[in-house]
Amino acid sequence: MSYHLEGRLLEVCNCRVLCPCWIGEDPDFGTCDTIIAWRVDKGSVDGVDVGGNTIAAVAHVPGNILEGNWTAAIFVDDNASKAQEDALLSVYTGKAGGPVADLAKLIGTVVSVERAPIRFDIQGGKGTLEIGKDYYAELEPYVSAMGKTTTLTDTVFSTVPGAPVFVGKAPTYRSKNAAIGIDVDIKNHNALQSTFVFDA
Repeated sequence: MSYHLEGRLLEVCNCRVLCPCWIGEDPDFGTCDTIIAWRVDKGSVDGVDVGGNTIAAVAHVPGNILEGNWTAAIFVDDNASKAQEDALLSVYTGKAGGPVADLAKLIGTVVSVERAPIRFDIQGGKGTLEIGKDYYAELEPYVSAMGKTTTLTDTVFSTVPGAPVFVGKAPTYRSKNAAIGIDVDIKNHNALQSTFVFDA
């Protein structure tokens, strides 16, 4: 199985800025409640064009992120065809191998795989993510004195291996999932943005 995916990442969690998970430290509050969404701008999985779709994970991380055992709910863009959904799930469940499989193996339990309307927008370094009615985040980057977006590179952990990550905060972050035990409604906590190119 082979794939080539190019796109953008939005990630938000309940850690303070900057999330310690990316440098291998424990979450600020002992555990982490996060949403990670990958927008595939262009790409294919075994010949199936998956461009224009978003896949997201709503997850509870019980401790240090590198130790895994996450509990997650997976959401696939409801605009995706069945073939596109199957292709994306093969990558993001780790079945297709490659760089995404290293991330997927950190998930211990998947409570659900659902299709949902997903709004993913990022313009000028600012982003908005909305999944159905229960998940919403606004993301805003930090910038240097010269106006460039602040980046984090060469970290021990990344959901976009090999890519620099834009450091930011979430003016608003709401997430509610009873099956995972998540009920978050906070402001100005951690947010990260990036681009990715995944090949396998």
